[in-house]
Parts: sequence; C-alpha cells; structure tokens
Amino acid sequence: MVEPVADHEKAYDSSDEVHGPPPVIYEQPKGLNGFYMNPVTQVALLGVVCFMGPGLFNALTGLGAGGQVDSQTNSNANSALYSTFAVMGFFAGSINNILGPKLTLLIGSMGYSLYIGSYLAMNIHSNAGGFVVGAGAILGLCAGLLWTAQGSLMMAYPTESQKGKFIGIFWSIFNLGGVVGASVAAGRNWKSTANAVDNGTYIGFLILTLIGVLVPLLMANPNRMIRSDGTKVTTPRQPSWRTEFMGLFITLKTDPMIVLLFPMFFTSNWFYTWQFSGFNGALFSIRARGLNNVCYWISQIIGSVLIGLLLDRKSLSRRVRAFSGWTALFLMVFAVHIWGYFYQKEYSRETVPPESNKMDIYDHGYAGRVMFYICCGILDAMWQTTAYWLMGAMSNDPSKLAFFAGFYKSLQSAGAAGNWRADAVKVPYMNIFISTWVLLVSGLVFALPMLILRVKNHTDLDDEVLYVVRISLMCVSSLT
Repeated sequence: MVEPVADHEKAYDSSDEVHGPPPVIYEQPKGLNGFYMNPVTQVALLGVVCFMGPGLFNALTGLGAGGQVDSQTNSNANSALYSTFAVMGFFAGSINNILGPKLTLLIGSMGYSLYIGSYLAMNIHSNAGGFVVGAGAILGLCAGLLWTAQGSLMMAYPTESQKGKFIGIFWSIFNLGGVVGASVAAGRNWKSTANAVDNGTYIGFLILTLIGVLVPLLMANPNRMIRSDGTKVTTPRQPSWRTEFMGLFITLKTDPMIVLLFPMFFTSNWFYTWQFSGFNGALFSIRARGLNNVCYWISQIIGSVLIGLLLDRKSLSRRVRAFSGWTALFLMVFAVHIWGYFYQKEYSRETVPPESNKMDIYDHGYAGRVMFYICCGILDAMWQTTAYWLMGAMSNDPSKLAFFAGFYKSLQSAGAAGNWRADAVKVPYMNIFISTWVLLVSGLVFALPMLILRVKNHTDLDDEVLYVVRISLMCVSSLT
C-alpha cells in the first residue's frame, strides 16, 4: 500500500490550479514498478487497446464502404452500430462504475473482432450482408462500453495542467492503428483492379483485434494509480445499479452546463459519413482510397498534438486556453468546409464516376484533394481532443467523468447513426455536406456559453466533494 507523504509542500505542485484544502499526497513507486504505474504508461496502454480495436476499425471504415464496392451494406451496418452505441453509451458510465474500467475495456474490445470477421465473411459469401449489419449492432454495444471506460481513465489520470498532453498521447497512439491498418490495406491492394479489399487484409485485421482483446489484462487497477503531483486517482464507487442510474441524473443536476456541450457531442462523428463515403469512397480508386486513408490518420496525430499543445500552454490561463481552442476550431471548420464546397459542387450521386474511371493517385487534381482530406483529419482530431479537454476541465472525479464520457459517446453515436442511414437511403451528397457544416458551427455556438460560465481557472475540490457526498448518501439509502 502506498503511504502518504508527510511534507505536502515538497510533493504537491500548486501550479495544477486546484483550489481548496490541500489534498493527501502519496509517494510514487520507484524503479520498474514506477514506470509501469506511471500515468503516462497507463494512458499509452489505453491507446494500444484502441489501436488494436477502434484504430483498425477506423482504417477499414476510412477506405469507404468498409473496403467493399457497394456502400449500402456498410452504411446500414454503421447505422445499426451507432444506434446501439447511442443507447449503450448513455448507460455505459453506470456499467463502467459497477464492473470497473479493466473489465469494461475487455468486454468492449471483443466486438471489433466480430465486426471485421463479418466483412471477411461477406468477401467469401456475397449474401452475408445481414451478418455484417448484425455484427455492427453488437459492436455498438461493445464500443459503448470501451469508449466510456477509455474516456473516464484518460480524463482522470492527468493533473489539471496535463490533460491536453494526455489526450494527445492517447489520440496519437490510437490513430497509429488507423495509420498502420490503412498502410497495410493500401499496400496489399496497391495493384488491385477489383476496387475492394482482399481477404488477406481482413484476416490481418482480425488477428490484430483478437490480440487487442488481451491488452486490458496488462493494465494497472485505477485505484492504485497516483498522478504525477502525488494525488491519488479516486476509485470509482461500487454502488447498486439503482444508485448508479440515479447518479446519472445527479450528474446532470449538479453540472447542468454539460447539456450545452451536447450539440458538440452530437456532431462529433457526423462528418465521417461525408468524408469517408461521400468523398473518399465516391471519387477514388481503391489505391487512392488507401493512400488517402493513410494520410487522414497521420493527420489525426498531427491535429491532436497541435491542439493539445495549445490547450496545455502554461503561459496562458485555463480560460484563455479554452477560448483559444474554441477559436481555432471555429476557424478550421470554415476553412475546411469552404474548401470542400468547391469539390462537392462538382459532382452528385448521379454523376459519380464508375468503378473503372475513379480518380487515381496519378490523375490531375489528386494532390489538391488529398491535401483537403488531410485537413479533414486534422479538424477531426482537434474537435475530439477539445471535447475531451472541456469535459476534463469540468471535473476530476472518474465516476463523474464516466458519465460525461457516456453522454459524449451516446450523443456522438446517435448523430452518426442518423447520418449513415441518410447515406444508405441515398440522400444527396450536397445535403449531407451542408448538414455537416451547419451542425459543426451550431455545436461551437452552443458550447460558447458553457466556456464563459463554467470553465474556471481551477477545479474546486468542494464541488467534487459535494458530488461524492450526494452519491454516498444514495449508496446508504439503497442499502437501507
């Protein structure tokens, strides 16, 4: 058991912007165990879990149509996936607090193997579309668990001044899964004339996702973790299911400002439909789609690092960093979508070129389009990183953050489900593009009052204590 440090002044860094009574300070473990128990190491392992699951899923989805010729089955599968994800995401914070993050991550990572296996089955048996859609629905349940556990840990392990850095570390490792997966897919299908991914690509992805299921077993228990400033990560409580569901509503009651972020959450996966299906899948050959995909996920790493550096800049107060991040996002949204509009107005669903005549990497105009796609990836990473940072700025309590992460993933998935369904029923590409632009701007406009009223230059420990007391009282009442 780790013992508290007697001298608070030597172990606690006041620059972490936490006001209130001084916290109990613990001595960090040394040597190899100290490296393993370091919050950076654990967030890196968290990134590996998502590298092997969601990262490879992203690589496949980013190819357009899941690597298939016909996008309808892929769009229906994604609609089913995000529909169940939306339902599970809303309650996944409660499940995470009951089961613990390690078990929640383990269960959540299993769905990715089934989903990728369903595409292999479809490559072998072309009438297996129903299996793909069913696997998508199951993956939605699993993904809701995985991402809620991930969000609660990623936001709880860093100190106040490290949250942008930790999100950047996670996002970079996670997106390496997309880079590696996209590179493998592009390499294996570089000379393909079928315009679809081959069986070997799906088999490789399937093996990697199966390995990823085991990674959560290597992670440390959160209740043993100590942050870099010596403060201990508070352990998620183990109340009854009734208490946890009540905690969901107490979270909304004690922190209603989170509702102002809901439009930002809702649109945070909306843009994937147009980017992956309406742009990459519609216009390019399988070779160009593969290369675009590699560039997209590399740009995600760049975007997450850049916005993370801004959000953690110590020379600026936390409120100034919040407004700076918001402004950077606002400008990026308009720059990307003004650029994209000039491409989108040149084609529609009816005028998309046939498979044999899609744009290749050597064709005129390809360079500009791949640069645009890179900017789309940077915008995506900036949006997701800022959303997590804003949630992390509202609380340090892992249980509360699990609820926040659940809200985020639930609403994100609801938006994605609707937009993928719109693609499946052949809504015009221009309509999907304009809706993406409008919703992104709306999300930022609704978030602005929350930044003004709720983001402080410090996290008040009294607020966290009040939340814990209310939950504890519910635990007592549920036992009597």
